[in-house]
Amino acid sequence: MKNDKLLLVDENDNVIGFESKEKCHEGRGLLHRAFSAFIFNSKGQLLIHQRSKFKKLWPLYWSNSFCSHPRKGETYEKAAERRGKEELGIECKMKYLYKFQYYAPFKNIGCENELCAVLIGKYDGKISPNPKEIADWKFVDIDELKKDIAKNPDKYTPWFKMELKRLMKDFKKDIENLIYYRA
Repeated sequence: MKNDKLLLVDENDNVIGFESKEKCHEGRGLLHRAFSAFIFNSKGQLLIHQRSKFKKLWPLYWSNSFCSHPRKGETYEKAAERRGKEELGIECKMKYLYKFQYYAPFKNIGCENELCAVLIGKYDGKISPNPKEIADWKFVDIDELKKDIAKNPDKYTPWFKMELKRLMKDFKKDIENLIYYRA
């Protein structure tokens, strides 16, 4: 929703206020709560998407499956499950892995200043992307993705590159369990 206020947080993820999405992303930005979702299929491929041309920050860049901001009173898992339906038309359970704080400026337009949770889920069904959010999408093999990021780093969002690197280093077992052992 356009009028939803984002949750301003301190470094410990305590809510300290609310502000518009626009104000949170202007100038040096305001630290706010966010999440990034990584959806894998049964083949172990990762769903990535190209951000819509309508996005103010990083339009037409490739990124993780989807990302957004939780609403007041919403857990990271519930927020990701809601947003999966809104952006991709998918329904799947999400598993929280970790959160981290980052700052990433985009040209002279604005920035991301987020305390961001990273979640994973598994999905093998139909994808129905929202064109206001997503220009394109595909499932990719992780090794091919890592090669392309190394070759073309400017095609990808900064948070996606940070998160993927940590996922592959610290959470490979969680991903394998999700893909191969979960129904």
